[in-house]
Amino acid sequence: MGALKPSIVVHFLILFSLLQVPALAAKKSYIVYLGSHAHGLEITEVDLDRVADSHYEFLASFLGSKEKAKESIFISYKRHINGFAAFLDEEEAAQIAKHPGVVSVFQNKEKKLHTTHSWRFMILEDQKGDALPNSIWEKANYGNDVIIANLDTGVWPTSKSFDDEGYGPIPSRWKGICQKSDDGFACNRKLIGARYFSKGYEARKGKLNSTDRSARDNDGHGTHTLSTAGGNFVPGASILGIGNGTAKGGSPKARVAAYKVCWPECFDADVMDALDTAIHDGVDVISMSIGGNPAGYWEDGMSIGAFHAVKKGIAVVVSAGNSGPTPGSVSNLSPWMITVAASTIDREFQAIVDLKDGLRLKGTSLSSALPKKKFYPLITGAQAKNADASEADALLCKADTLDSAKVKGRILVCLRGIIARVEKGLNAAQAGAVGMVLCNDEANGNGIIADPHFLPASHVTYDDGLSLLKYVNATKNPQGTLLPPVAATGIKPAPSMASFSSVGPNTITPEILKPDITAPGVSIVAAYSEGVSPTGIEIDHRRIPFNVESGTSMSCPHVAGVVGLLKTIHPDWSPAAIRSAIVTTGMINTRTRDNTGYPIKTAAKEKATPFNYGNGHIRPNQAVDPGLVYDLSTKDYLNFLCSLGYNETQIQTLNDEPYKCPSKNVTVLDFNYPSVTVPNLNGSVTVTRTVKNVGHPATYVVQVREPVGVSVAVEPKILNFEKHGEEKSFRVTLKDKGHNLEDYQFGVFVWSDGKHYIRSPIVVQTSPKN
Repeated sequence: MGALKPSIVVHFLILFSLLQVPALAAKKSYIVYLGSHAHGLEITEVDLDRVADSHYEFLASFLGSKEKAKESIFISYKRHINGFAAFLDEEEAAQIAKHPGVVSVFQNKEKKLHTTHSWRFMILEDQKGDALPNSIWEKANYGNDVIIANLDTGVWPTSKSFDDEGYGPIPSRWKGICQKSDDGFACNRKLIGARYFSKGYEARKGKLNSTDRSARDNDGHGTHTLSTAGGNFVPGASILGIGNGTAKGGSPKARVAAYKVCWPECFDADVMDALDTAIHDGVDVISMSIGGNPAGYWEDGMSIGAFHAVKKGIAVVVSAGNSGPTPGSVSNLSPWMITVAASTIDREFQAIVDLKDGLRLKGTSLSSALPKKKFYPLITGAQAKNADASEADALLCKADTLDSAKVKGRILVCLRGIIARVEKGLNAAQAGAVGMVLCNDEANGNGIIADPHFLPASHVTYDDGLSLLKYVNATKNPQGTLLPPVAATGIKPAPSMASFSSVGPNTITPEILKPDITAPGVSIVAAYSEGVSPTGIEIDHRRIPFNVESGTSMSCPHVAGVVGLLKTIHPDWSPAAIRSAIVTTGMINTRTRDNTGYPIKTAAKEKATPFNYGNGHIRPNQAVDPGLVYDLSTKDYLNFLCSLGYNETQIQTLNDEPYKCPSKNVTVLDFNYPSVTVPNLNGSVTVTRTVKNVGHPATYVVQVREPVGVSVAVEPKILNFEKHGEEKSFRVTLKDKGHNLEDYQFGVFVWSDGKHYIRSPIVVQTSPKN
């Protein structure tokens, strides 16, 4: 073999040297959480600069220089939350996580976005829309001057729900701002603050245009949720002329602030930034209708921020998620949050499906009606499939599955699932249908939802859908029509659980019952953004000031509004006391009942359980005077973390003063939650609870309804309170009767003085015997 030419040798050496250099590891956006700050009462700009510099110095010790640290960090949490968001590779993140001063390191994860009549259903107003005498509205002066923050898609600032006519000066304790933007966004004495947070979003999705940098809501979700929590009284609110009434929030005279963290995707880094800011701004209540997959308490931005808010006395209300009815689907599981499920109210936007054979099906919709006195031929999506589509996809009315020649001039019958409900209507309209009937699948059962469809439409239950499909498939010339939608009240049974509402058990700490409570979340009327159509689909050019939405996103601000009222009446109550007042009054005597007097049911017509509704359906008037509360302090939450085995050094960083875990072992079963949940009862167990008297001196006696297969003994059986603020403890002993029941069983115990009923669910699963 001849000698290599010099040029070839040079190229070979260059190639060889390049192969020895490892490829640059991919950088991702991470959050490094360092616990709590130790600022004084007033946080100065010097303090903030010092914190930011400490973050650069800390990261520089891993990256090699302060310049690299500054390039890496894109958010520094400087006020109450201590930490930063930065671009790191996996190895760097892993090294930082090992540092003893670091609580957690986790990726900047994405979150999802999870009324005129609902307040009447909750017994706050009469049929005329006036506040009932002695209601929580009257006692709280409608939440006058309480400050409610909403982390969501922003706000439509010119909505009448946020008009400031009649409002006095902004409360002096408010430290927030109205962030400037190029679109002319402005605040007022009602909407006292608005900010936007996008660095976490941009770290994952790319830079926003300068015109998009605004707190203005171009999605609709944020305006809807904020107005539900704290919107003004607005008479004449309707949806496309249907359901005329007076819209209002839970705390109608509250001051409100919007923190835009969703574009519409929401990321942990921005949520934490907004929470850190809201705490500093001086809000009283935080509402977040967003969430993601359950994660550890220190690997979730919402959980971390909520912890710091609760430490400052700010109540945090969150949605349970829309992944029901799958067991274990509930999210937002931290015990310092109030987690809200969704249920129906006794109003429906009824849209009757009238069949030519005389059968009438009661559906729901907000769409227009077909011309009267005329029947139209009916066809199922499966019958109308094109040559390239499967019957299953066509029955779901997916795009590009329908044959226009078969659909044109007919009412199309579609099955719910896979794609959005309004998208099915769009596909039907584009294929030439004159109308659509949307039939529930079995999983959604009776859970029907009113939507502003593109074409005349009605959404019917699973059972009615089966009847309709049988008629269409078995009839030679099936025909029907759709009657005009009308708002009907007094519907029974109500409430029932929404089919989409996420369900327990808690997958992070099963000893903590989640959700905590249920509230109205189906077909809720509230303000909406006029920067987007009511369906959110681009080709829909309609714009409306109010819209109907469904989800735990809608139930969450109902509770946040009630929390605002309770903060007004009881400014000295802790967030835990407020939660206790709400959840322990959410049942009637020892059972949860609907307006027919029977137990609340799921959309599948099965008996609902605490995994569906927590402690029951919210009853605001009773929450004003609960009698007793289960209170919790920051120390209790730290002890809770000790019981879960969290590192004491890390827990110390969460506190503003020295802290050590209790010398004796603490059990999570003794955490002072207003329920008792034992996920693995083997033999017997005794748990302890403590109640505080927030009423007059009184004597309380306990009543127990035992879970099947479990005996329950409460000691002592009588608690005598001689003064306001007095605390007393009691023990609850659960014993397995040996029936080998593998499923969870449910019971309840109630403390009562004859006037107050403080109710706590018992949730227990016995260990299967070998």
